[in-house]
Amino acid sequence: MARILIVEDEPGLAESVRYTLESEGFEVSVATTGISGLDVARRSGPDLVLLDLMLPEMSGLDVCRQIRSFSDVPIIMLTAKDSEADKVAGLELGADDYMTKPFSMRELIARVRAHLRRASRIGGLTESNEVLRGGPIELDIDAHVARLEGEPVELRPKEFELLEALLRRKNRLAARYTLIDEVWGPSYFGDTKTLDVHIKRLREKLEPDSSRPQHIVTVRGLGYKFVDE
Repeated sequence: MARILIVEDEPGLAESVRYTLESEGFEVSVATTGISGLDVARRSGPDLVLLDLMLPEMSGLDVCRQIRSFSDVPIIMLTAKDSEADKVAGLELGADDYMTKPFSMRELIARVRAHLRRASRIGGLTESNEVLRGGPIELDIDAHVARLEGEPVELRPKEFELLEALLRRKNRLAARYTLIDEVWGPSYFGDTKTLDVHIKRLREKLEPDSSRPQHIVTVRGLGYKFVDE
């Protein structure tokens, strides 16, 4: 479970972001000032930081600079300012990305997951040979191999990513928009039935009876869930 630190002094926004992230399975800490955010970052070693630019006690730019002195954790800056100078300053101080308020929670989740995946590929989050398991299915992330009851199963790249997204939320709802954002990207504006087609293909390859799935189940009107009971 990835640990996210939110450093944000607007209570309503901080709570909304916290709730959204926790509903996606993340462990979340919130700090409301620059100094307390820096202290939490030092003590807890989060996997990603969402950092407001305008903070009491210490600015987001100063917090970013301080964090970079001891950690390579991904930092996404949240700013109400839309000037190019502010964005450039944050990036030059070591921020990895920025989002201008108000922003879409869907886009926020997509960007968080993208930066966590990037960090994991360079060894920032996960140990080598990470394997996700659910029922008779194993997904070796580093080797990019799927197995059904120990036997390799050939999956296309998007099928593999979709199965990974489902297994990371095992026994929890994976909303349609979340899966589309994570697998196809937040800029995807194609037919959402693409998701249903890929789910159908996964069921045909992994379920004993694809018409009566036991593991990759539909949550009507909301999305899908990988059930492991």
